[in-house]
Amino acid sequence: WQGCSGLYKCNRVLGVHHLPLGSSSPSPCCHHHVVSLLWLHPSWKAFISLLLQRRQELVPQRLMLSVCPRRRQADGRKVLRSSIREFLCSEAMFHLGIPTTRAGTCVTSDSRVLRDIFYDGNPKHERCTVVLRIASTFIRFGSFEIFKPPDEYTGRKGPSVNRNDIRIQMLDYVISTFYPEIQEAHSGNTVQRNAAFFKEVTRRTARLVAEWQCVGFCHGVLNTDNMSIVGLTIDYGPFGFMDRYDPEHVCNGSDNTGRYAYNKQPEICKWNLGKLAEALVPELPLEISQLILEEEYDAEFEKHYLQKMRKKLGLIQLELEEDSKLVSELLETMHLTAGDFTNIFYLLSSFSVDIDPSKFEDFLEELTSQCASVEELKVVFKPQMDPRQLSMMLMLAQSNPQLLALIGTKANINKELERIEQFSKLQQLTADDLLSRNKRHWKEWLEKYRVRLQKEIESVGNADAWNTERVKVMNSNNPKYILRNYIAQNAIEAAENGDFSEVRKVLKLLEHPFQEAEGFQEVKEDAEEEGAAAAAACSQESRSKQSYCSKPPLWASELCVT
Repeated sequence: WQGCSGLYKCNRVLGVHHLPLGSSSPSPCCHHHVVSLLWLHPSWKAFISLLLQRRQELVPQRLMLSVCPRRRQADGRKVLRSSIREFLCSEAMFHLGIPTTRAGTCVTSDSRVLRDIFYDGNPKHERCTVVLRIASTFIRFGSFEIFKPPDEYTGRKGPSVNRNDIRIQMLDYVISTFYPEIQEAHSGNTVQRNAAFFKEVTRRTARLVAEWQCVGFCHGVLNTDNMSIVGLTIDYGPFGFMDRYDPEHVCNGSDNTGRYAYNKQPEICKWNLGKLAEALVPELPLEISQLILEEEYDAEFEKHYLQKMRKKLGLIQLELEEDSKLVSELLETMHLTAGDFTNIFYLLSSFSVDIDPSKFEDFLEELTSQCASVEELKVVFKPQMDPRQLSMMLMLAQSNPQLLALIGTKANINKELERIEQFSKLQQLTADDLLSRNKRHWKEWLEKYRVRLQKEIESVGNADAWNTERVKVMNSNNPKYILRNYIAQNAIEAAENGDFSEVRKVLKLLEHPFQEAEGFQEVKEDAEEEGAAAAAACSQESRSKQSYCSKPPLWASELCVT
């Protein structure tokens, strides 16, 4: 990497783990919103593959721009706005300990392209930008779908249909290069080798999505072409870290049906694995891969998810069956109180079994301050449909439900009706009533949490040492800093005005997401002070004063990522 850092004008060397020989971007197809889409590919990325030599030196293998005019008949160019988001998020995920592609550089230019950001007929010119992605490979589930036969509904087929020789060659390459231990263990039996490979991909994918769920990360577009064959987070588009906990949160403004909602991510990743299994036939018989998927995926996801949640709650001594219910009840309490997902978890390390009553009230006050106010809830549940449009849709639901299902608006109607109901209730709700209700909910859950922590104490000899370790584990699993949309937006606005210092300051914070990181306090204070100054030069005063670790300001609810 140092050898090519001068070429890309880098002034720092990325920390890396293990990056074996990779490959450049292949020609993919994918499944997206159930329908098979051919040639859907992120054509605006620049890719670099690295090989790991025996002396652990990283050497650039290939740099290429992938130009694919078939992508939605667009020009194949990426803009500064989305490039900054990808650059910051891929690095944020890496430092959170979540498998991901890395971002080597973000290079912008004076060239401009016209973009309709919100698909509302109001396009604007934006700077063309290139992000340099780094990973062991960019082969995806969808890469194996280029061999697909004609679709029975659309008639579309893969560009390499019937080229079984290429599929076998690619499968051999993937397993021997990225899963050498599987290749070595099953070199004499191809079907067993392929089954072991699919099992490992299934497990990695299950663990990956479990990690996403535990930090509130929503990918936004989980089609088969956005699923890495080596279990990495890949293709950062309309992603988002969840602020107010909502299991049905949709980060992608274009996802009208909620197909890729937060609570559906485990399910859709399993569905994508099913499509990969179909693409591997006949090299791996479908009855074998389907059995593996059913036996491995859910069990691996639940196991990893609960292990991570135990760490987030400081349950380090015992593994009890009741822990799953405790986690579910915590999330339900967050939902009922509209609590901030990241900040609620972060604050829980301050809670203790023998907390003084007066300090408990202070803790409860701080905890409920991370719940949405009446004003914030009114913005969240404000009706979005014109009443006349809603009335027409309701009539259509009664007279022609089949047509309504075809145009995909049933979910929208249900969501809108929920907004209307909630918005109506909020008109009568006072701030004091909301606070009282939230405190009641949190007291109920905290008592259950206290009882569970007491069982931990009873199982150890030294309660003080246990509590010290508990807090340490919690602080290393509950980030203080994540890439919230409003933080990214402030950095983007500054950069679009020629000031990239805010991007650098945000990056510095995201490299130290946990409180106990070495040099954390110095990094935080320096970055917050300089970042606020940079944002003040390019943003509204109210925005620049917002802390990097606070729940989102009211204006952030108006942000829409597509």
